[in-house]
Amino acid sequence: MKMRLYSSVSFVFFTFIALQLLPLTIQQSAESCSSTLPLNDLTFNSSLPQCVEAWTPQNYILRYARTAENTWSFILSAPDSSVFIGIGFSTNAQMIGSSAVVGWLPPGGVGQAKQYFLGGQSPGEVVPDQGDLVIVNGSLKIESVSSRLYMSFQLTAETPRQSILYAKGPAGFFPSSPGFRLREHQSMTTTTINYNTGSQSVVKGSPHSKLRKIHGLMNMIGWGILIIIGAITARHMKQWEPTWFYSHIAVQITGFLLGLTGIICGLVLENRTDANNVSTHKALGITILVMGGLQVLALLARPDKESKYRKYWNWYHHNIGRAMIILAISNIFYGIHLAKAGSSWNAGYGSAVGILAVAAIGLEVRKFLHK
Repeated sequence: MKMRLYSSVSFVFFTFIALQLLPLTIQQSAESCSSTLPLNDLTFNSSLPQCVEAWTPQNYILRYARTAENTWSFILSAPDSSVFIGIGFSTNAQMIGSSAVVGWLPPGGVGQAKQYFLGGQSPGEVVPDQGDLVIVNGSLKIESVSSRLYMSFQLTAETPRQSILYAKGPAGFFPSSPGFRLREHQSMTTTTINYNTGSQSVVKGSPHSKLRKIHGLMNMIGWGILIIIGAITARHMKQWEPTWFYSHIAVQITGFLLGLTGIICGLVLENRTDANNVSTHKALGITILVMGGLQVLALLARPDKESKYRKYWNWYHHNIGRAMIILAISNIFYGIHLAKAGSSWNAGYGSAVGILAVAAIGLEVRKFLHK
């Protein structure tokens, strides 16, 4: 009985002590702009006049100042939770095409920080020791103080880019030599900062990103998948008369309407973004639309099977359709390249085309063997 009482009292006592120490632990890793900067061995003046609570949910704090002519000093601090931390500078509030400074410090190890070029969304497209940030030699470093990471660096620029991205890496992962590849971050945010006032706003996403995705998906599904399925249906399902015919028409018209929607979205997107590198992509898209329209109109001029003109109509209809499919597939991949959408879009659409190609080849073999 006494032993149980002793154990209960001990448990309550140690629980009380733990609860008392918990706020101290949290306080050590938390920070605000009013906190004193605990760094002494910086290569530049640490009494930076501007401070921004950059990413409140993750307690990211950014301090910065113009410490010399065309030289800007930055200190990014974040909780040391065994992850890499990153700050990127973008021209359009998008990750792809921007340059970032990423740092990490393994438990008991040596801290490292590098510049990365964010060429795409897959790890292979995030390239270490590349990018267009001009970092002052010897200024880039990262250290851990009181359970927080402090990554400091200096940039040579008249004014740094105002669109800033912040990232938090996956738990327990640290880039290592020789490749220093990054894994996909577990969370990120994008902000726009006014360097003069220190005010910032969170970017919810590019105002045109949704329209760009709709443009890509509509064209991909319409011209790049459904039209191919409709062609396969017409060539290999004729034993189910007249079901094949109505299925062919339904699939092709659906694909045409989706593709038309995608092209309209593309024209609106071009107008809103003043894009100057899409002339070839646009010309191919309009050509595909015209060919698709001719295919729809051809349905109205379809001769009877007994007509002497039927063979010419078949030649026109089949070959225009094949040419349109080839152009559509090529233009979709070209559009993915222009948008710098990353390898995931290429892989996704490439897989769909691959499956359709295997199905078409298999049906061709089956048709040949049953002749």
